[in-house]
Amino acid sequence: MVIIKVPEQLAKMKRAGEITGGALLAARDAIREGISTAELDRVVRTYIESHHAKPSFLGYGGFPGSACISVNEQVIHGIPSKKRILREGDLVKIDVGACIDGYHGDSARTFGVGRISPEAQALVDTTEQSFHLGVAQALPGNRIGDIGHAVQTCAEAAGYSVVREYVGHGVGSHLHEEPDVPNYGTAGHGCRLYAGMTIAIEPMICQGKKDVVVLPDGWTVITADRKLSAHYEHTVAITPDGPVLLTYLGE
Repeated sequence: MVIIKVPEQLAKMKRAGEITGGALLAARDAIREGISTAELDRVVRTYIESHHAKPSFLGYGGFPGSACISVNEQVIHGIPSKKRILREGDLVKIDVGACIDGYHGDSARTFGVGRISPEAQALVDTTEQSFHLGVAQALPGNRIGDIGHAVQTCAEAAGYSVVREYVGHGVGSHLHEEPDVPNYGTAGHGCRLYAGMTIAIEPMICQGKKDVVVLPDGWTVITADRKLSAHYEHTVAITPDGPVLLTYLGE
């Protein structure tokens, strides 16, 4: 069931979104060559808890971290580790959620460690561009397929592929709610969008083929061909005046 939020609920989601966005920027600012993904996870947890919120991911389905931190060919759900040390040129995907007053925010970005290759930068740029084109379709009266079609068209026109097994989703009093929000699809198809819906739009774009596999840890998703991937996500409120990015802090 799709849940339409009233203004009081949207206000709580905005607060959760601000904390989520702040935690993501704190992690971004801590990224450097030589830091472990476990230390970045500590930065995220400290930020969220210092704002009297709870990390949405910690313990979710048994996940052991406060953030999903995925490097290079890792697409999503990377487990933070003291053994995973970042190196110059790495692509780091950090996915963060925060819960306060019973509502969640969910956001992810892809960051480079130091100087990254032009090819990696092009992938990151296209992933972000595909997100914004998808968000532009998040209007009352449109359909979920309009969002996915915009993301897919942008990514594939640049020669990339779109992950199929993992998609965006509704967000609210639960971290994952209906509807699913695929990053591919047919315009004019799927669930209709209404003002008051809140969804996570999150393109996961691959440099090579779209196929992915899950590592034996049961969480980490990697590209089957071991090529790079990028991830970009915000929690979006659909309003009569257009989409509002609840987790975006202007940076």
